[in-house]
Amino acid sequence: MKNESSQNWSQIHPVLTRNNWLILFILAGVSFFVMPPAFTLGVILGGLLIILNFNLLQQSILRTIPVEGPVSLKKVPLFLKYYLRLLIMGTILYIIVAREWADPIGLSVGLSTIVFSIVSFGIHQAIKAKNA
Repeated sequence: MKNESSQNWSQIHPVLTRNNWLILFILAGVSFFVMPPAFTLGVILGGLLIILNFNLLQQSILRTIPVEGPVSLKKVPLFLKYYLRLLIMGTILYIIVAREWADPIGLSVGLSTIVFSIVSFGIHQAIKAKNA
């Protein structure tokens, strides 16, 4: 069972990563042509931040819960890293919004990149399962 789930993740992760970048590119491209520059910058910065955070979280989890071998009991460092990353992300977002470098709504749209990616992946999988 564990091997099957790790195999599934090794197939899913590259698809999600590709979708993340594709969705960010589409959002930024559309925004570039129809919204003000501050909004587009918000989309780009939010997307980059959330994709970076997603990849760092994935690496932390894979180090803590290896694909093969015993599961380490390093839950405390995992949670500390998670909250430290959350604090850093919040600080960066605060600075971006407080200094008015980017539009907060555009930033929110960019930060939703991962959500859009996961939802689109889920819909694709549901359609694929229904047609199988």
